[in-house]
Amino acid sequence: MSYEVGTSTVRVMSAPTTPGPTLPAASPTPASPTTTTAAAPTTGRRRGGLLDWRVRFAILSVIWGFSFLLIKVGTEAYAPFQVALGRVLFGALALLTVLLVRREPLPRGLRTWGHLTVAALLLNTAPFSLFAYAELSIPSSLAGICNATSPLWGMALSLVALSEDRPTRRRFAGLGLGFLGVLTVLGAWQGFSGVDAKGTAFALLASLCYPIGWIYVRRTLAGTPGSPVALTGGQLMVSALQLALVSAVFTSTPASFPLWPTLSVIALGALGTGMALQMQYGLVTEVGPTTAQMVTYFIPVIATTAGVLVLGEQLHWNTPVGAAIVLAGAALTQSRPGARRPA
Repeated sequence: MSYEVGTSTVRVMSAPTTPGPTLPAASPTPASPTTTTAAAPTTGRRRGGLLDWRVRFAILSVIWGFSFLLIKVGTEAYAPFQVALGRVLFGALALLTVLLVRREPLPRGLRTWGHLTVAALLLNTAPFSLFAYAELSIPSSLAGICNATSPLWGMALSLVALSEDRPTRRRFAGLGLGFLGVLTVLGAWQGFSGVDAKGTAFALLASLCYPIGWIYVRRTLAGTPGSPVALTGGQLMVSALQLALVSAVFTSTPASFPLWPTLSVIALGALGTGMALQMQYGLVTEVGPTTAQMVTYFIPVIATTAGVLVLGEQLHWNTPVGAAIVLAGAALTQSRPGARRPA
């Protein structure tokens, strides 16, 4: 995601499971559920904190890769809407704590909050709920791979919605290759046998929500004053209100709060939606968005590994092969012709 603050553009990625508003300045196509392709920051790079950026990169990959496992565990005790609610609620609390420490204000203006309401629906409320519903019937590993199709949907949508984004033969090839990978993961030659169609459709629809939301935010919130943390925190607050209303209407209050599902939902929000975004901002500032966005390609790998080793999910040969093809296609859709940098 990126937010234009003043004269510079702050670009960060949006994860599965990634969740904040995005304003791509150069490319409308995200690099994942949660990423966008970005040009180098206009300001100088700053050094990070105590941990080397490679360590933080690895931690971020693990956090977002394990998000699908946490969703799966959360749905064992809570309704999908409740899992999504806990996720945005604890994510919002984490970011609001950061704003409180920094003494930064939330966004202002009815117009800004109106657009954040739509962004929250498209980038948080809908996809988070859909992924939770999907994992009622499909493995967490498959959900993680479906999430990796987000840049493919973004590429397809950009051809229609963003006229300035010129398609190239390489990007078209990436689009075709990526969807070939999806068919490989689903075992199309076997008639999709053994794959829950409804759950898979929910996961793919969730990944489609992200580029739709990114395009909307790009058209409506470009140049909005405020830091990325403030805008994202405000968006998560709105999403929490939306999901609280939906949960009150369509679900009943949990009779109990089992330890592991509860901890999974808390971690999903506080770590995967709160702390991870903070780490992401730091990585983009320190090493640039091109390097930081590479976390995208580790998410489905970690999600699959976690699902198999921790949850005992079955893994057939077509799943890792198809996932590799999807990621290769996604990489091609994000490629840009080399250009000379100005002196």
